[in-house]
Amino acid sequence: MDDEGHRLDPERQRRARQYAAVHRRLSLLELAASAAYLTLWLASGWTLSAQSAWRSVLPGVAGWLEPALMALAVGLPWMIVTFPLDYYIGFVLPHRYELSTQTIAGWLTDQAKGLAVSAALGIPLLVGLYGLMRWTPDAWWLGAATGYALVTTVLAVLSPVLLLPLFYNLQPLGQEHEGLRQRLLGLARTAGARIEGVYQFNMSRRTKAANAALTGLGRTRRILLGDTLLASFSDDEIETVLAHELAHHVHGDIPLSLLVGTGLSLGGFYLVAIGLDQLGGGVGLTSAADPAGLPLLALLFGAFGLLTMPLGNAFSRWRERLADEMALNLTHKPVAFARAMTRLANQNLADADPPRWVVWLLSSHPPLRDRIARAEQMQSM
Repeated sequence: MDDEGHRLDPERQRRARQYAAVHRRLSLLELAASAAYLTLWLASGWTLSAQSAWRSVLPGVAGWLEPALMALAVGLPWMIVTFPLDYYIGFVLPHRYELSTQTIAGWLTDQAKGLAVSAALGIPLLVGLYGLMRWTPDAWWLGAATGYALVTTVLAVLSPVLLLPLFYNLQPLGQEHEGLRQRLLGLARTAGARIEGVYQFNMSRRTKAANAALTGLGRTRRILLGDTLLASFSDDEIETVLAHELAHHVHGDIPLSLLVGTGLSLGGFYLVAIGLDQLGGGVGLTSAADPAGLPLLALLFGAFGLLTMPLGNAFSRWRERLADEMALNLTHKPVAFARAMTRLANQNLADADPPRWVVWLLSSHPPLRDRIARAEQMQSM
């Protein structure tokens, strides 16, 4: 690990810290602006005015459509207003730090696809949520949490075969990587994980960053390797990265995360229900099921998400540390693991040693410097 090519690059780390700091500030600005915008809709009575307008235009028709109409009325202006900031964060900034390879046409296409997927999934779920509020006004939060658990489980199963192909070209690993494919499948068998196949996906069309994943549940579980990873990492390094992902499946982290998420959502929906009952009258809502309360609903869920973020991230970091331990024990290649983590820090422009408050509040993974140090410690044993 003394090889110069496998050390953290000081210049890349300096730029990584700059990039992370700028990104955090802009994300905080966008979050604060979102809260102010939603509050403005409530305080001004715009939601009530919009609701009154379409009820007069669409008498007897607007009822079931009202949540979707309200989402459109509130969301569309916000998308237009924040487009320049989204463009800067998502396109300009990564190019400025020489991380992105995406064209403006490709970025706009991704935004359109993301919006279409969000609308196709979100609008029916929003209409269903308000239907629950009307049908079971005292216990809608319980049905909503149950529905959340079901939807997230279905998405975990179907995402590799329905959603990912919308954004990436997934191809079975080619013959030139047959040795690596057999090695990864053998590693999966050793770990006791059933794998449908090994695929590569075209990350290089969007970014210089490298990544790998083990996605899906049951028959849809598959290994995904970014083409940037295949181009830059050795087979030993890729093996340790995938061993970490396999560890998540061996440890049952996906169902465990779904269970934890369901518990949090149960508490979240319950507290939001209380918040709607306590605050709804003050902004002119007739009940929690009044679609004019959509901005309030979004604010309450946002506040709950911020408050529970440190808890969720602490849970995630714990599971990530366990996955690192298993990857090191499964492969017995601490040098390759440390090199892989170092390459990820250098290539992905990732801050290897962020401030502790950032780790505690925002990080779902342990700092890369800590993960590298753990591998080096194992090598010296």
